Amino acid sequence: MQTDTYKERLVEEKARLEEQLGSIGRRNPSNLNDWEPIPQEVGQEPDPIDAADLIEGFEENAAILKDLEIRYNNVLAALARIEKGTYGICEVSGEQIEGARLAADPAATTCVAHIG
Repeated sequence: MQTDTYKERLVEEKARLEEQLGSIGRRNPSNLNDWEPIPQEVGQEPDPIDAADLIEGFEENAAILKDLEIRYNNVLAALARIEKGTYGICEVSGEQIEGARLAADPAATTCVAHIG
């Protein structure tokens, strides 16, 4: 299997995800494989309404960050499979993942028959 095109797409997506993750989060200093949301900055003591907005914004960032982090980890795993020579193999059946499936999602781990 030619993986160069998939690898290129995954590397590009990894860079985009890192940029998006960095805009609403930061790497956890205790675990560099984990991201944590960052609060919005305020220059003064917020009134109660502003404080509620900040909390809501923080919670929204946490939810978005979680989804981005899952995708980021899937991309990293796909890049690792390319390096190990196991890329494009269905985790369930051990068969080759269809090219159309990989074209749609280069980080796919299963063939069409085993989409969870």
